[in-house]
Amino acid sequence: MAAERTGVYPGTFDPVTSGHMEVVRRSLRLVDRLVIGPAINIGKGPLFSLDERIEIIKEDIEEFPQADRDRIKVVPFEGLLIHFAREMGATVIIRGLRAVSDFEYEIQMANMNARMEPDIETIFLMASDRHQFIASSLVKDIARLGGDTSQFVSQKVFERLKRKFGKG
Repeated sequence: MAAERTGVYPGTFDPVTSGHMEVVRRSLRLVDRLVIGPAINIGKGPLFSLDERIEIIKEDIEEFPQADRDRIKVVPFEGLLIHFAREMGATVIIRGLRAVSDFEYEIQMANMNARMEPDIETIFLMASDRHQFIASSLVKDIARLGGDTSQFVSQKVFERLKRKFGKG
């Protein structure tokens, strides 16, 4: 019997978008167990607290079939991603790419991680054409300015954004 493949999908997820959820769904085709790791990264000054981001991710995962939900854990992390991946028993780190500009940064990170931990691979999943342009920072900007973000995030995230910015 083959060993269980565990993947780690790290990110700030501030907020989680439909593009993030697409990567989660596609990742489940590649791994047996998926750990979604919202980063404790105060440096980015997140809109949503860590607890809120964890709650939002868990709410969005509730839309998945039970068999898929059973294979997902949400575990926040701080520090080096490679240390977190090792701690989770991961064999792969999953990264979503939207554009070529993402690739330059991500390939550097993947190469550094491979040097530190050669047994953990990095897998890049290209966003589908309908999600390529969605970035959490743009979603926040649209919401802050009173725009409609409902096509970029789940209904629950949309409602949270409206409350956060006092719109609606």
